[in-house]
Amino acid sequence: MWGGKTSHEWIAQYAASHRHPVNRACHTLGIPLIVVSLVLFVATIFFRPLLEWAILLFLLGWIFQFVGHAFERKAPEFFHDWRFLFVGLRWWFAKLRGRA
Repeated sequence: MWGGKTSHEWIAQYAASHRHPVNRACHTLGIPLIVVSLVLFVATIFFRPLLEWAILLFLLGWIFQFVGHAFERKAPEFFHDWRFLFVGLRWWFAKLRGRA
């Protein structure tokens, strides 16, 4: 599934297309919003009122992603390779540790 690339190589390629400070800031906010929204979507199985929050956070997270890419003047990496949808969170954790 990962095409013979290491996790480090995927993160490095992702980081290379996210250099603009506004794009990095938007992704730093947007990625956790999307992740939280996905958790909330699962939680709606047991607590239906969370659905509105899940939708709101999901949309807001993706808005941040695309606004960031407008500043970067570059299409999101997942437009070229869907596997990058799974790299953003790894990049986010690497960024928190000062490695991206």
